[in-house]
Amino acid sequence: MARSDTERRRTNDEPPTKKKKANDQIETKTGGAYIPPAKLRMLQQQITDKQSVEYQRLSWEALKKSINGLANKVNKSNIKDIVQELFQENIVRGRGILARSILLAQNASPTFTQVYAALTAIINSRFPQNGELVLRRVVSQFRKSFRRNQKETCLHSVQFIAHLINQQVAHEILGLQILTLMLETPTDDSVEVAVGFIKECGQKLGELSPRGLAAVFERLRAILHEQQLEKRVQYMIEVMFAIRKDGFKEHPSMVEELDLVDESDQFTHMLTIDDDNVKGLEMELNVFRVDPEFQESEENYKQIKKDILDQSSEGSGSSGSSSESSDDEEEEEDKTVEIEDRTETNLVALRRTIYLAIQSSLSYEECAHKILKMEFSEKDYGEICAMIIDCGSQQRTYEKFFGLLGGRFCLLKKEFMEQFETLFKEQYDTIHRLETNKLRNVAKFFAHLLHSDSLPWSVLSHIVITEDTTTSSSRIFIKILFQEIAEYMGITKLNERLKDPTLAPFYEGLFPRDNPKNSRFSINFFTSIGLGGVTDELREHLKNSTYILSQKLQAEQLAALAAGSSSSSSSDDESSDSTSSSDSDAKKKKKSKKMKRKSKKTLKKKEKSPKKSKRKRKKSESSSQSSSEDEEENTSSEDLDQPPRIKSTVTMLNGPTSKERSVEERDEKSSDDERDQDRRREKSPREDEEYRRLEDDISNKIRSERTRHRGGSEERQIQERRSKRGGSEERQMKERRFERGGSEERQIEERRSKPWRRQESEKEGRRSRRERWGKEKEEAEVRICWE
Repeated sequence: MARSDTERRRTNDEPPTKKKKANDQIETKTGGAYIPPAKLRMLQQQITDKQSVEYQRLSWEALKKSINGLANKVNKSNIKDIVQELFQENIVRGRGILARSILLAQNASPTFTQVYAALTAIINSRFPQNGELVLRRVVSQFRKSFRRNQKETCLHSVQFIAHLINQQVAHEILGLQILTLMLETPTDDSVEVAVGFIKECGQKLGELSPRGLAAVFERLRAILHEQQLEKRVQYMIEVMFAIRKDGFKEHPSMVEELDLVDESDQFTHMLTIDDDNVKGLEMELNVFRVDPEFQESEENYKQIKKDILDQSSEGSGSSGSSSESSDDEEEEEDKTVEIEDRTETNLVALRRTIYLAIQSSLSYEECAHKILKMEFSEKDYGEICAMIIDCGSQQRTYEKFFGLLGGRFCLLKKEFMEQFETLFKEQYDTIHRLETNKLRNVAKFFAHLLHSDSLPWSVLSHIVITEDTTTSSSRIFIKILFQEIAEYMGITKLNERLKDPTLAPFYEGLFPRDNPKNSRFSINFFTSIGLGGVTDELREHLKNSTYILSQKLQAEQLAALAAGSSSSSSSDDESSDSTSSSDSDAKKKKKSKKMKRKSKKTLKKKEKSPKKSKRKRKKSESSSQSSSEDEEENTSSEDLDQPPRIKSTVTMLNGPTSKERSVEERDEKSSDDERDQDRRREKSPREDEEYRRLEDDISNKIRSERTRHRGGSEERQIQERRSKRGGSEERQMKERRFERGGSEERQIEERRSKPWRRQESEKEGRRSRRERWGKEKEEAEVRICWE
């Protein structure tokens, strides 16, 4: 107990000693002083938890040292090896360290600016976020140095931006903005910086935007003429003009040793000087921060590293961060992870390059040369063709530049022609989505390709001109397309091309022959746009088809009527056949006696009242003459215009002429037996009405077709009518004498034919009304079609 009391006293008298922790050096604010490798390995062995803060800090320090060392060692000869070693490090986590080390190295040794730009371009092809971060920090450094009038740092940052433009990490608009900023209010220092910038990237700017470079040189010429600067600066401007005259041979945009990235793999970042985004600089990435998902991020980067370097996921390089390889990792060595880019950054970059190439070209030949020089893959040909159409459609008015450009691509490679064929179908199917101006430009573009034979005419098979398959926008598209083709080729050549028998199967949609309604719609459409001459063959086809249809209708109606009449009159015919033969001779004798008695009575009445008979005779003659003249006019006008087939159908439907009717009436009146048979064979009133209705429909259709397809000018028809009406005077006198001195039989016939004439006049009135109704109906149908 005594010893324990003394020990307690000693411990109370002496101050307590602090126990030194093993990790004090790691947790210092500066990240710790230099730790020897043996001691560092010992510390790493002591730390078992990889998710702890101490382990993350050790790995961060190792990552920072390795990135700084690799950035300082890079040059033209070892850049490929340095890049592979950099990809072995987690540059996603340490992208802030990487950007800072590259900028510090470039400021320290500006002669290696091309090497650092090439290193940034290689990293940007795999990790675009790292390249964008470097570019943002360079631009912010330039802004700060320009505001503070720091000439050296401004020159270094401008030089680095110029080589990033050469490597296509930065867009050329950024360079043009820098030049305009420097030359807007020219001073000695600003002009010197601008001249240095043009020396570094003038050749690349001349390829990408020659107009912008020409404007910059015009501004330099104006500054030189003002002579407000020092002689040294004026001499620099003169030297710059000489370098431009030589084509920048002494100042190439890129060295062959540093041209390590394909243009298809490169990402171009669209940044401007006005983008003052402090958050985009991501300055917090320069300092260590605890990552709660440290192990998961490390595993993800290992998989990315496998894809990039095609190596195993074991161990890290000179960083000293040891990673134990497990059995699961060995099994996954042969597996490859496919990264699917759903952000479409590659597609956006491709469209941007094509758009800039089109807009920066003076002629279509230069534009085609630029695009072909980029060496796109075959899968990108569709995007090239689509961009040409989109750029052309966005113009206020159609420019021939885009049609010539598309024609050049079609003639260069067959693949481009196939892409334009598919795009024609897509544009026609989705034409209702376009505005009127875009629709017009697209139609004129494809019209140029068709009339120049850059695109095959088989693409017109996608167009079907009917009332159901077309919309208002598609009709406008077809109208502009054919009008442009007719304007370039002429209506005769266009007609020859459309009548080519080898291409006839592709034009079935343009000139449909499956239905008369569709063929009429196509004819009306082409005539309304001023191209009615194209539809000559379709008109002939329509004539023949209407004739065939009328024959079919007539045959069906006659068959139906014959079937109905045979069933109704079969019973009457059997009973009447036996008696008709015996009574026919007796009735003929009786009729002849009656005719003689009637003739004697009429002669006696004439003798009593010659004046009245003369007046009646004159009235009957005038009415008969007018009716005969009208019939002659109708028959003459109809006979001239109708083909022989249609005439036969008209005579079959409308009945015989006036002369034939008179002969038939004589025969009918002379035979009472035939009248009795006709009365027996009369149909029921319903069948008669149906027959008349069908007959009227057929006659109306034929008359409408006859009036539509009537040939010859109106003047010619009027002259023929006048010539037929007004013959020679001798012929008229003979006809009058013949009419005055007629026989008694003729007068008797005229008296008998008065009721028949009334019936004929009534029938003609009905026919005229039906014709008017049919015409009005057809006009209404045509209006509905167009509406």
